[in-house]
Amino acid sequence: MENTQNLTSERQTRRASTWNQREIVMVAALGVVFGMLYLAWVQLWLIVQGLIGPLAMDLLFGFWFVASTLAAYVIRKPGAAFIAGMVAAIAEVLTGNPSGAILLLTGLIQSAGAELPFALTGWRAYRLPVLLASGVSAALFSFVYNWFRFSYWELAPGLLVTMLVLRVLSGAVLGGWLGQFLGDKLYNTGVLQGLAIDRAKRVARS
Repeated sequence: MENTQNLTSERQTRRASTWNQREIVMVAALGVVFGMLYLAWVQLWLIVQGLIGPLAMDLLFGFWFVASTLAAYVIRKPGAAFIAGMVAAIAEVLTGNPSGAILLLTGLIQSAGAELPFALTGWRAYRLPVLLASGVSAALFSFVYNWFRFSYWELAPGLLVTMLVLRVLSGAVLGGWLGQFLGDKLYNTGVLQGLAIDRAKRVARS
């Protein structure tokens, strides 16, 4: 009996970490779509920046994490958040983001931050608190990266604190909460049937 249980557990673990073709296509599609949306979001950021100043970036920053949180919520497998974030960064570069190739490093750091909370749960928890933590983690990773890239240490302490608070809140709302919201809306259309989110919701209803 014990051997049977161990074999079942091993099969479940293997199935949980093995990607099928549909999952790969879905993550790639989400990454490409959000890569283009991210480029459009740059234009919105520039408009808002003209209205309220440099804090606009931190206020809107969380949206650049949503491909990662959405992919993780839908696919629920190791690497989903990271891969979707990287595909989005590549798509954003190829579609003309003025930042150029450095955006790939930015995407790598933010995607790693988004993946971390899921990894800490063993890729077993995809509830809203974990999605919020994913957005916050991506925000913190990006803030540390920007600290060195843009010499944040030269800024006034009060401004730094405000930037950090806004970015963390943006990561939680536009990254984490929005990822779940969009995932649920997509699920209601029926296009996510057969994916991990569908199986989880069916179990929750039973």
